[in-house]
Parts: sequence; structure tokens; C-alpha cells
Amino acid sequence: MVFALVGLLLCLGAMVFAVTEARDRALAGARAQVATDARLKLAVLRAEIEKHRSLPVVLAEDPDVADALTRAGDVPVVAALNRKLETLSRDTRVGVIYVMDRQGVTVAASNWRESDSFVGQRYDFRPYFKAALASGAAEHFALGTKSNKPGLYLARRLRDGLGVVVIKVEFNGLENEWAADRDPVLVTDDKGVVLLTDRADWRFHTLSPLDAATIEATRASLQFGAAPLAPLPVTDRAGDMLRIGGARFVSATVPVPTTSWTLMLLRGIQPVTRQAEISAALLALLGSLVVIGPAGVYLRRRQRAIERQHQDIARRRELEAEVEDRTRDLVAANTRLSGEIAERQQLQDELAQANRLAILGQIAASVAHEINQPVAAIRSYADNAAAFIDRGDTATARANLGLIAGLTEKIGVITGQLRNFARRAGRATGPVSLSAVVDGALLLLGPRLRRQGAEITGDIPVDLPAALGNPVRLEQVLVNLLQNALDAVPGVPRITIAARATADTVEVSVADNGPGLSPEVRARLFTPFVTTKPAGLGLGLVISGDIVKDLGGSLEAGEGPAGGALFTVRLRRA
Repeated sequence: MVFALVGLLLCLGAMVFAVTEARDRALAGARAQVATDARLKLAVLRAEIEKHRSLPVVLAEDPDVADALTRAGDVPVVAALNRKLETLSRDTRVGVIYVMDRQGVTVAASNWRESDSFVGQRYDFRPYFKAALASGAAEHFALGTKSNKPGLYLARRLRDGLGVVVIKVEFNGLENEWAADRDPVLVTDDKGVVLLTDRADWRFHTLSPLDAATIEATRASLQFGAAPLAPLPVTDRAGDMLRIGGARFVSATVPVPTTSWTLMLLRGIQPVTRQAEISAALLALLGSLVVIGPAGVYLRRRQRAIERQHQDIARRRELEAEVEDRTRDLVAANTRLSGEIAERQQLQDELAQANRLAILGQIAASVAHEINQPVAAIRSYADNAAAFIDRGDTATARANLGLIAGLTEKIGVITGQLRNFARRAGRATGPVSLSAVVDGALLLLGPRLRRQGAEITGDIPVDLPAALGNPVRLEQVLVNLLQNALDAVPGVPRITIAARATADTVEVSVADNGPGLSPEVRARLFTPFVTTKPAGLGLGLVISGDIVKDLGGSLEAGEGPAGGALFTVRLRRA
């Protein structure tokens, strides 16, 4: 009886210890994983916002918008602008685009055909209108007064203060993507109000109670309509762990750059710890039985041997020897089993860590990294168009606006391709003219090349055969290589772009007159976060190498004829 009680207590103690250790390890792994997943979701959210910020800037410089405000009574002029905004809203997938005069009256809108059209409506009470008219630009998240749909309003004042251009960005698609995951996502403003979430019943609630003055001011501004602004049932909050309603979560919180928002990703604790606790309890029980079982057998047989001592001493010794042999075998088996469990657990941890690093290195930074060049080019062409309009050179200005439209379409293509790249999905490939790809890359970097006085030498044969690839993705690779060359040269950059073909491949190379690459840097050049730039992230060449590899080619680094760096993109012939 005493032995059974002691054995039971030992089993319970081992199970409690094992379950506690397993829970702590599972929570530590969940914390690391949820932090990584939060950064990935932040990158997608930021890309969704940034890809729309240039649109009101371009429209504010559009002569058709200014003409419609100046001639608001001219029905054909306003009708043409309505149709233009309608097409632009559909192509860029924004909620609505509308133009207001100085008094806040909507002159033209993309929803002019709909029953809840903004045309003729007055929105001078909206904070974004007042702020844009006063300072030139404004951003404001609010509930639509007519559509009752939430969205981010991006406003821009026209030149000479003729009026304000506004686009409304809605996040329905992004919230639907979040809803496909099991983990809740919340995006809150600086007051803690939930703006975006995949849980509809959490929207426009708060993470903590607001004071009466703040609630009254918010309701008076109609920012969130008649939303109650009630706090979510958050309890037991300690560090990154909290309870909402009846569920406990571990959370990761990251600020959204260029806004006052904060993104919070929640992961349920019970699904994370339940399996680990059950497995640990079973292992502890098995281990306890392996240890206690032989001891019980030994004691029971020893007791029987003592009772028969006088009758059969030889039999007692035989039984003791048998028990000792079996005990040694069980101990050895237990030792081997413990070693195998530890070895497999270590291998599993290493594989999980390698997978997380691969996701972080290949996906997390790519969304924000690849869209910078087209946006910068749009800004440059917009400034040039304004200058040409001031000079009266409308033909050149119109040509610049055409280029801006093309680059805007390209931003949409790049954004879609970046999402596919993040999911490691297949990509369509076909015959690509490397000469056209080089021209596109030089077009994007034209303002910077002229600003630095760069000398570009091209050696691309007219009869160069087509390569097998994707034109937009190859253009991103060349833009990255050309930018690296411009960054590497302190004086006047001299860059040579050459191409040649072999029996099976087509190659294009970029060489500069910079200081070149040391053997140590070259050996680790395509490793994430390795860079020679003071403010570089060390991800550009990693992303470029992955793109070329996905297309069935290779990206290599070497030393150029002028002693600088030489990068060669090698692709299969189409």
C-alpha cells in the first residue's frame, strides 16, 4: 500500500513537471512565431496603403481636374471627369474618388452613376477636407456617411487652392485574407479604437475604456458613425498575454510606419499548449511506469522469496538474479528511449528555426522593397509635368502624364506579383527581350542617372535572342543592380550594360567603376542582411537572386574590367 501511494505521487509529480515544461516551451515557440507572423502581416498592410498614396498626388496635378473645378458649370467637362474617375477607381481598386471645390461641394466623383453618388454633396465638415485645404495633404480613417463602409481617406489640395482631391481606400479584401487564418488581427488608432479586424463584432470597439470627453468628441465628428466605442472584454492582461471574452491569447504588437496605427496579432494559447501538454503527460506517465513498474516487480518477488527462504534458497537466488537482469535491461531501454526523444526534439527545433529564418529572409522585406522605384519615378515625372505646364509645353507634359499612367499600372502589376512571390506560387514565363527590359530599368532610374551625371555604356547586340523569363520581375532585378552600382561609386558613375548569347543561355551583365567587392564580402554576398551600404538592409541581392533562380537562371558576382563590381544574370534561351 505504501509503495503504491509513493508510486502514484511520483507519477503525478513527474506529470506536473513535464506538463509545465512543455507548456513553457510551447508558449516560447508561439511568441517567436507570432512575432514573425505579425511582421509579415504588417508588410502586406503597409504595401496596401503605400500603393494608393501616390494617386491623389497625381490627380492633384491633373489638368482635367483643375479644368472641371474652374468650369464647374460646364456639363461636358464635368461629365468627362466623372467617367475618368470612374475608370480610375475601377482599375486601381479603390472605394471611391471624388473632387471638391473650396467650399467642400463635390463637383465630380467616381460613383456618379450610383444612387448614393457624392456629386453635389457637401463634405466641408470632414476633418480631412479642412486639413488638406490648410496644409496641402491629409489622411483620415472614418465611416462613410452615405455608404456606411469604413475606409482610409487620402486627401490632396490642388494647386492654387482650387479644391481638394480625395480617394477612399477600403480594406475588405485584406480583412477577408485575415479571416482565412485562425489568428485574430486588430489594427488600432492612437486612441486604441479598432479600425481594421477580421472579427466584425470587434470593429470600432476599444482595447481600453475611453474617457467621456473623447467619446463625445469622436461621435460629434461622425468619424465612426453611431458606433458605441465600447471596450472589448479584455481581462488578465500581463505582458504579451491577455484574455478576450473566454479565450486566452499570446499577442505581438507592431507599429504601422507612416501612420499612428498599431497592428496586433493574437494566437490562441489553448491550441498551442494542449497537444504539448498531452504529449508531455503521456511521456511522463510512460517514464514513471518504466521506473516504478520494475521496482514493484522486484519488491513483490523479493517478498515471495523471503517467505520461501527456508524451503528453496536456490530458487530465491535464481529469482533475484532474474530480477536484476530484467532491471538492467529496462534501465538500458529507458536510457536509449530518452536519448532518441532528445535527439528528435532537437532536430525538430532546428527544422522549425530554419523554416522561420527562410520565411523572414525571403518574404518579409520584399513587399516594401520592390515598389519604391516606380513610386519615385511617378513623383519625378509629376514634377516635370508641372514644370512643362508652367512653360506652356503641354505636349511634353501630356507625354509625362502618359508615362505616369503606365507606371501606375505597373505598380499594380508589381504588387500582385509580390503577393504571389510571398506565397511562393508559380509564375508565368515566356520569351523576353532583354533589350526592352534594360530600357525599362533605365526609364525608371532616368532621373537619378541624370542627377548623378552617370555615364551609361550599352553593348547589347541587335540580334540578341529572347530569354526565358518574366519581363516585370527581370526589370526589378536590373533596377536593383543599377541602383547598387550608383550607390557604390562616390564620384561620376560609369556603368556598362552588356549582353551576349551562348548555345543554351542569354546573359546580361552590369559593371561599375566602384571599389569592387572584397573576397570576404563576395563569399557571403547572397546571405540575408549582408551589405556594404551604411543604411542598407542586405536583402536586395537576396531577393534578386531568388527571382532569377525561380526563372531557372542564376545571378553571379565578380570583378569588372574597371576594377569595380560585375553582376551577371544568366537565363535560358527561349
